[in-house]
Amino acid sequence: MSRIRISTAILLLLGATAGAQAQPKPDAKPAAPPPPAPASAAPAARDENLPPSAETAKAALTGSPRHGEWVDVKVPAGGPVRTWVVYPERKDKAPVVIVIHEIFGLTDWIRGVADQLARDGFIAVAPDLLSGKGPGGGGTDAFPPDDVRKAIGGLAADEVVTRLNAVREYAVALPASSRKSATIGFCWGGARSFAYATAQPALDAAVVYYGSAPEPAALAAIKAPVLGLYGGDDARVNATIEPTRAEIKKLGKTYEVEIYEGAGHGFLRQQDGRDSANLKATQKAWPRTLAFLRQHTS
Repeated sequence: MSRIRISTAILLLLGATAGAQAQPKPDAKPAAPPPPAPASAAPAARDENLPPSAETAKAALTGSPRHGEWVDVKVPAGGPVRTWVVYPERKDKAPVVIVIHEIFGLTDWIRGVADQLARDGFIAVAPDLLSGKGPGGGGTDAFPPDDVRKAIGGLAADEVVTRLNAVREYAVALPASSRKSATIGFCWGGARSFAYATAQPALDAAVVYYGSAPEPAALAAIKAPVLGLYGGDDARVNATIEPTRAEIKKLGKTYEVEIYEGAGHGFLRQQDGRDSANLKATQKAWPRTLAFLRQHTS
């Protein structure tokens, strides 16, 4: 009997000890919660002092406070040219800048560049040079995307000049216009901007973004000063720079050149490309563009 009592006492003592160990200490701190998962990095805000990139153009257009509208510009021969016109917010009359699109046609990005030019004080007009060339008599938007480049490649040089002349005449006649005019073009449009300077003696300035130059024999007809802006890694286009510069210097005309090392062809459109070199080029090229346009159209 005494053995049973002793065993029972031992069991009770062991149970009490285990229960006491299971109880938390009065001053014990609760375990720290796991750290929160890192939040995804927010996209960098767009610099409103620069044109949008291809990726941000649609949002920039949607949020723009400026007045933009579509107009159909009559052409002496042929159908009208559908043109995007954006007005600056200023009291005095403004110079006109014709925005000549790339080989991709009149896109949201080109319209975004036009809107930026209006923000910077110009009446910007961006013609769709494929107007009437597409299925059903449409323009860029009427083509399957893969067919736009081929259609632009088929445009005759004299027809492009005729259309640009009509757009320029329409724009400089606007009540808000100072009657000064310039062109700015990109890639295919850059080459057209340079070529138009050989065809339109009343033009006040031409800006060429990574576009090739006209044949040397055509350069004698240029009246307007030309600014060329190029990516350093764009050998095909850049091969035309030095021969053109030498010829224009011989003719006593103005051809200013900026080359941005590390940037590629199309850097203003693809600002996130080439390990930030394209963005750095844009940050230098756009202020240079504005200074040149203001100098020659004021």
